Amino acid sequence: MSNLFKGRSLAVIDDFSLDERLFLFDKAKELKKLLQENNKSELEKYRINDSDFGVYEVFIEDSTRTKESFKNAAEFHRVKLSNLEANHSSINKSESFADTFNTLCGYDNLVFIVRSKQEGLCRWLEENGKLYAGRNRMKQTPSFINAGDGKHEHPTQELLDEFTFLERNKWNRTSFHIALVGDLYHGRTVHSKADGLTIFKNVKIDLVAPRELGMPEYYIDKMKDNGFEVNIFDSIDSYMETGQTAPVWYFTRPQLERMGDDILKRQDELRYKIIFRKEFLDKIPEDTIFYHPLPRHKLYPTIPTFLDTTPLNGWEEQSANGMVIRIILLGLVAGKIGSDYKYGENGSADTQDSEDFIEELPLKETIVTKDYAEGVKPISNGLVIDHICRGESEKEIREHLARIIRVLELYGKGGEWISRSRSEQDKMKGMIFRPGLPEPGTKKMKQLAALAPGCTVNIINERKVIKKLKLRMPPRIFNFPNICCRNPDCISHSSQGENVPAEFNRITGDKFRCKYCEKPHSFKEIWIQ
Repeated sequence: MSNLFKGRSLAVIDDFSLDERLFLFDKAKELKKLLQENNKSELEKYRINDSDFGVYEVFIEDSTRTKESFKNAAEFHRVKLSNLEANHSSINKSESFADTFNTLCGYDNLVFIVRSKQEGLCRWLEENGKLYAGRNRMKQTPSFINAGDGKHEHPTQELLDEFTFLERNKWNRTSFHIALVGDLYHGRTVHSKADGLTIFKNVKIDLVAPRELGMPEYYIDKMKDNGFEVNIFDSIDSYMETGQTAPVWYFTRPQLERMGDDILKRQDELRYKIIFRKEFLDKIPEDTIFYHPLPRHKLYPTIPTFLDTTPLNGWEEQSANGMVIRIILLGLVAGKIGSDYKYGENGSADTQDSEDFIEELPLKETIVTKDYAEGVKPISNGLVIDHICRGESEKEIREHLARIIRVLELYGKGGEWISRSRSEQDKMKGMIFRPGLPEPGTKKMKQLAALAPGCTVNIINERKVIKKLKLRMPPRIFNFPNICCRNPDCISHSSQGENVPAEFNRITGDKFRCKYCEKPHSFKEIWIQ
């Protein structure tokens, strides 16, 4: 029987669909019960039990809890467990990640647990691993599990958090109200919740952090796109004043050391806003529970240790759930568990580039004879690109016209023109005209569609428009040498030196999202200037 999980990777929480995550949680619930009962015969059904099956921990960034949790999960499965000491490896000698992991794949390792500072690394390794497995006729495609990548995501922590929340909710998924407190800017565990909490039908999130540590806007936008109600507070004090605090609080450790001297000068003030104090105890409902991905800062814990012996302590069971979840995850991607999954399609389908972004408009029997007031004369043969950046300021239009010319190399005769829209006189628009230039090919047309969505392209012959095209933003931009992700921590950024080709998927409005780090960009930002 086929197994949809075998050989899968988990780079972001959304790589597993909602149904797949619920299946994983059902299996985790079964396993947790068997472990509590010490039912050895039934536990064997969950073990990979293959000493030749290679699991490799590659922690390029330091970790204790996640690393040890996966280590114990692998030992439960009785597999070959290896560990790459990144501080003593060729990774720190400018060896590419692709070469490092290809080599390790060649030693019969099939699952890699990776923590890194580079965002989107597991997505790139997943792509590279598929190609390597195909070239070398591997028996199984290697799986790459993201154990935390920079400020991006921590999907396995999200899995154990969701499982813990469901336990707390007695497996009721109708609604969920949570407060996220602490460093929401750097906290990859809270970033994963933007998609992860879709396991609940109605979600209310209270974001509690000073502005300097606030949730990045694009994660807030994602939460709202997912239908979450989002409320923002700059401190626990201001949050407590509402009198309507969440029954679940999720704290994160402030990482002020990453934010420069100006922030460090104000560290006491910022920490004060997100540390729970004794004076708050009488103001929260009795059934409130606290969680934390751990570790806590030993000098400035957001959840002080005096709370360890109180009913607020939910973080210890949360932490213990980590090994159970990771046992099931390893079993799924190894193909040991999951053959009885019957819910539907998997959650890792590739983005398709099938949408038609070029619309051919009907032609009017019009000869191009109009003489433009600004002095632009009609052309007999060539190309006119019209309605560029319609509605933007003259300065913005002029700057973007220059960008289009550079990217598409539209040098030569002709000119550029900025005028008022005929239909809406209060709006400006840009135009580029090039006499003698033929109709662009598909690749150039796609570049132009991404550079100037909403523009029209007029193909002119003998002073007549013989073809008129309206361009919409393409669903995917890739395979162009002059695009880049602006996030310096992204694995595809040139500063990483990995030669990972940039790729973007369209989201809402005029935005594209990097395939690897998922940082959103405007359509103007993705082009190398």
